[in-house]
Parts: sequence; structure tokens; C-alpha cells
Amino acid sequence: MAHTEKTQQEPKISEESADKLELVQPTAENPDPHGIYIDEVQGRNRRMRKLISFTHSSTRAAGVMLLAAIAALIVANTATYEPFYNFWHHTEVILAVGPLWGEISLAHMINDMFMAVFFLLVGIEIKYEMTVGELTNIRQAALPIMGAIGGVAVPIVIYLLFNAANPQTIGGWGVPTATDIAFALGILALLGSRVPSGIRVFLSTLAVADDIIAILVIAIFYGESPNLGWLAAAAVVFIVLVVMNRKHVYSLVPYMLVGCVLWFCVYMSGVHATISGVLLAFVIPSGSRINMQTFLEWSGDRVQLANKFHDEQTPIVAQKKYLTTVNSLSNVSREVLPPVTRLEHKLYPWVYFAILPLFALTNADVSLVGGDIFAMLTSNVVMGVFFGLVVGKPLGIMLMSFLCVKLHIAKLPEGVNWMHMLGASILGGVGFTMAIFVANLAYTSSVFVSEAKLAILLASLFAGVVGFLFLFMQASKAEKHSRKHPEQ
Repeated sequence: MAHTEKTQQEPKISEESADKLELVQPTAENPDPHGIYIDEVQGRNRRMRKLISFTHSSTRAAGVMLLAAIAALIVANTATYEPFYNFWHHTEVILAVGPLWGEISLAHMINDMFMAVFFLLVGIEIKYEMTVGELTNIRQAALPIMGAIGGVAVPIVIYLLFNAANPQTIGGWGVPTATDIAFALGILALLGSRVPSGIRVFLSTLAVADDIIAILVIAIFYGESPNLGWLAAAAVVFIVLVVMNRKHVYSLVPYMLVGCVLWFCVYMSGVHATISGVLLAFVIPSGSRINMQTFLEWSGDRVQLANKFHDEQTPIVAQKKYLTTVNSLSNVSREVLPPVTRLEHKLYPWVYFAILPLFALTNADVSLVGGDIFAMLTSNVVMGVFFGLVVGKPLGIMLMSFLCVKLHIAKLPEGVNWMHMLGASILGGVGFTMAIFVANLAYTSSVFVSEAKLAILLASLFAGVVGFLFLFMQASKAEKHSRKHPEQ
């Protein structure tokens, strides 16, 4: 009876109290603001919160990738490069899917398999923007979409000005078209609240639209002549995934297993295997299997029931009814999150702190030893890629954005001026991951690949530093003006 009375007297949470609870969020310094955990685990919770904060920071992710790229550059210009190269490119791993099997090098495993997981995360971000994000409202999305189109078209023109006459390098036109979302947003994050939030939304949406174009370019122009049999098999597997989605399969395990089969079929078809990651992202459910209205009532009942069954004097492990009730609440609560959200949370730290640094370590290896550096820096590939990124990207983004605003198709985000737009457009020239990825596909000669990588690294460094300094100076000017004219 004592437990029943306690349950009946339990007050309901008011709307004001709920708002206060929502505002009090766990932090690294105070991981348990509501006092849920016992004192003995507070230290571990604090360390875990710091780890989660670290692995979900775009700035730190960019920093880790930069360190990996620097390490690759150092190794590529020392005597250890040959064994380093041989380890990644000549160590074979056996892959087996049922009765089918084959060998793949570690480098190809990173570029074809692990990067498919990166493209899966990119596909999830694209799906989010297209379903509930900035790309759902055509007027809001028009500015970054048009900017992305300009940021792809003008770099192609600049690249072709240098390489149109050379059939061996003309295929690299796609290299300077892509923006690296992790590096660009990581650099922007360094400015914190100094820049208006609208410019972050613009740049992140532009990068997503840019990724969509890059994915289409890779799928259409940089695959081999497709094997129709394997392409048909991939289509059948994709249909199976669509049927699973339509039949409300919400467990991630079946999608991951069938997704592996899809990857294998796409890989064997000649279309670049990473495209399978994007296709998989679009069929993973973004809704919840739980009826939220019913869940709220049911979970409230379960909390009260758990409160009734709980006995302070009895060890937790011996309270069977209490444990059963709490376990059912835990199992159902876990299913409230949509599968695509659960997957994104799991993938993010692995992609940005393992896969992309590995990609940088194995692909940013530009050797400058023993070659004519001046000839390399002035080659048509280097000039086309470098100027495509540092000139073509900002010029294309600004030109299309200006036309979009002047034609009243869209307007600048709130608090954003054209100087902010120029700074963000310069950051669009940070190509890195996607640009290197396309470079590996675009050229048949390792010499041209190395030249393209050198141009990408130089252009990304230049665009990142100049874009950051430009926006920083704009923010400093705005702060000085607000101090002189506080009434405005």
C-alpha cells in the first residue's frame, strides 16, 4: 500500500518544469545534472562525455584528418615510403560472400569498402536535408543549390582552360568541383558565434547539394563500362531493400546484411562501389516504429509501475518485477529513435575519426623527392585543379548566389551580408576528401594523380586559411562597429 500511495501522490511535471529540465543538458563537466547516476560512476561518466564531445566535433575531426594528411606527406618524402606503400597496396585481404570470394588490397578496401560507409553517412545527411532540412523548402534551398551549381560549373571551365587540349588529363575536370564538408564546417566552427548562424546553414546546405552533384558525377562519368548482369543483380537487391522499407522493417541488421550484398553487386558491375552507400541510406527508414502518443501514455504507466515495484531495502538484482518492468521500458524506448538516426549516431565517430583519417593517410601521399618541383607546380593539372578550387569555387558560388538574390528567387539568410557570403564561398574551395577521391578515379597515370593531389592539398590549405581570416576580419569589424555604435 505504501508504494501505491507514493505513486498516487507523485506530481505531474508542469510545462514550465519541463522547459527547465530541457535546458539542463549534460556536459563534460557535469555529465549528470539531474542526479540519475550513483556517485561511484560520475568520474567515468565525465570521461565518457568528454570522449563523446570530442568524437562529435567537426573541428576536431578536421584536425585529425589534417594530421593524417601531414603524416602521409612526411612518409611520402622519406625512405620509409616504399614499405609504407607496399603495405597498403600489396597486402591482400580475402573477401567472401557466400560461395563468391576474391582478394582486395588494404588500399582498395579503404577506398572501395570503407569509403562506401562514408558515402552511407553522406547519403543519410542528404536524406535528412531533403526530408526535414533546408532542402525541403525550395525557396530556402534555392540559394545554396544555385550556389552549389555555380561552384561546380565554373571550376570545370577553369580546369578545361588548362587541360582541354590534353586527352590524358581532360578527364580530371571533376576533381576541383567538390567541397569537403568536414573541413569547411570544421574551419567555420573555429569562429564560433562570431559569424551568423545563417552562414553555417548556407555552407552546410551548399556542401550537401555539392555532395549530391559529386555523387552523380562519380556514378555517371567515373565508373567503368557497367556489366549489365551485375547491374541487374544490384537493381534486384535494391528492390529488396525498398520492399523491406515498405514492409516496415525497422531493424538495422537486415539492412546492413542486404547492403553488403548490394555493395558486392555494385562493385562487380563496374559502377563505383561507394554509390551503394548512398542507395542504402535512402531506403533505411527515417520514421519510428513506435506510436508516440501511445508510447507517452504507456511509458508513464510503466514508470509508475516501476515505482510501485521498487523496494529500497531489497537489492536491485532480486527485484524481478521491477527489473522486468524497467527492461520493457528500456527496450521500447530504444525503438523510439528512427533507424536512420540510430545508424547516424553510430557511424559518425567511426567515419570521421577512423575511416577519413585512414583515407587521408593512404591517399595524401605526394612525393616531392627527386622530381622537378617547379615543373610539377606549373603543370596543367596542378594549375587547373588549384585555380579551379581557389578561384572557380568562390567565383561560381558568388555569381550564382548574386543572380539568385537579384532575380528575387531567394534572399540572403538573416544577419548575413555579401562579405559573409564571400568568406563562405572561399571555404567552398576546401576540396580534400571528395576531390582526392575523384582524382583517384579520373586519371590513369600515377603522375597526374600525384599532381592533382598536390594541387588539392595546396588549394585546400589556401582556401581554408584565407576563408577563415576573411571571416575573422569581418567579425572583428562588426564587433568594433557595435562597440562604437551600441544603439544600432
